[in-house]
Amino acid sequence: MEPTTTIRSFIEDYIRKQGYTLQYFADISGVNAGTLSAIIKGTRPIAMAQLDLITKGMKLEEGHFYEIYGAECFVESAPHWRRLEPFLQRCAELDKLECIQRIIQQVTDDRSYISELFEMAEGMLERGQKKAARMLYECVAECEKYQHSERLALCQYRIFTLSLGQDQHENLRAAVHFEPYINRLDEERQLDAIRELANTYSGLCHWDKVFQLASELEQRVEFLEQYKKKKKGLEQQRTSKHPLFTYKSYAYLLMSNVWGERKDYEKALSQTALYANFEIEEPTSEDLIFIKRFQNWAEINTYLYKLMLGDYEALNTYLDIIEENENETLLGLVKIMEAANSYNLNVDHALRRFDLYIHMLFEDRNHESSYIAQIKDDRYTKFWAELAFYQLSKERYEEGFRSLLKCLASAHKIKDDSTIIYCVGLFEEYRMQATESVKLNYNSLIKEVYGRYDKKSNVSINAF
Repeated sequence: MEPTTTIRSFIEDYIRKQGYTLQYFADISGVNAGTLSAIIKGTRPIAMAQLDLITKGMKLEEGHFYEIYGAECFVESAPHWRRLEPFLQRCAELDKLECIQRIIQQVTDDRSYISELFEMAEGMLERGQKKAARMLYECVAECEKYQHSERLALCQYRIFTLSLGQDQHENLRAAVHFEPYINRLDEERQLDAIRELANTYSGLCHWDKVFQLASELEQRVEFLEQYKKKKKGLEQQRTSKHPLFTYKSYAYLLMSNVWGERKDYEKALSQTALYANFEIEEPTSEDLIFIKRFQNWAEINTYLYKLMLGDYEALNTYLDIIEENENETLLGLVKIMEAANSYNLNVDHALRRFDLYIHMLFEDRNHESSYIAQIKDDRYTKFWAELAFYQLSKERYEEGFRSLLKCLASAHKIKDDSTIIYCVGLFEEYRMQATESVKLNYNSLIKEVYGRYDKKSNVSINAF
């Protein structure tokens, strides 16, 4: 059924109401008068470029007619890719996501467009149009869900990376959904997929899973190294994001992180040595960048694990390093507070040294790093947890409760239930020292936390 109001009727009514001649509107819109006449008569379809010019000439916002245009051109009549492609692209540029969703639901009955939609999604992703790209990837994946294809696996990989955010439950769901598709990717892309999956589980603190993925990453790199030695001399195009050797080094880095989280710092130190040394013949400029990066990480983590073993003398050097390496500052402060709480160390001088940084963290103005957002959020939350314990145990109640409430709010935001429970336990331990204002703020946060759970629950929160 044709829309009751068409674009051409809008144009015709506008020209008549404004008292314009066809030629005058052609002049102000930049569309040829003959073309404009044919569009109004319905003998010529409107191209995207012409629609944008007409919209601007009518002094309407960009994309004003896109919903009607989509219905006229792609729902009520058979779509043609030559017209569909620029429409989807303009919708992505203007964030007209509802238009994209409506159209792709209609056109995917024609499977001939699947390849084009996939390639378009790749282009959108490259240009940073992530929401639109995800819609197209999901569309292609749905159409090919019964196909054992690499394109389906690549769509699922893209959807996985685009799904990651602050909600830990959603991140876990995305990881579990994607993992079965890894083996359908080409061998080199598998390395990137495993690395990103391991990063996701790191952010979720699923350390056994991280170690398993790190071991798998190491094995796959060794297989590819042997394969490439056999094919030496033949031109081989790289599909992985980084040089092959970096993935084995990253596997060692992940393993050392796991040993560190398990508090086996001796094993963490021995694993660190594995990604500090490289034997690469004729390294390229790109190789040298990564070699230096891993060596820097190894130096930082060597001092870190010494500190976590109780070597207080390592602290000042570690402070110098994390101050110089901005991307390591947040993690460094987390670990310093962990060590302080484990060994009853006095790290007041470290807190004074990073007072401005911590103040900016509290105001959410320096909550950035090179890590993926999920890992960043986890470390941000852990910092406030460790700092709250440190201050409260030293009877600095005002500072301690401020950090505790910050931690609780952050844990609620990312749905980190284990840290929420920790905050509740810590608050109850020091409840007698809390002011009425602190109790009110705490009660307010707890009500928000409980609001996430089943509304049918009869649990009373008045006791909090």
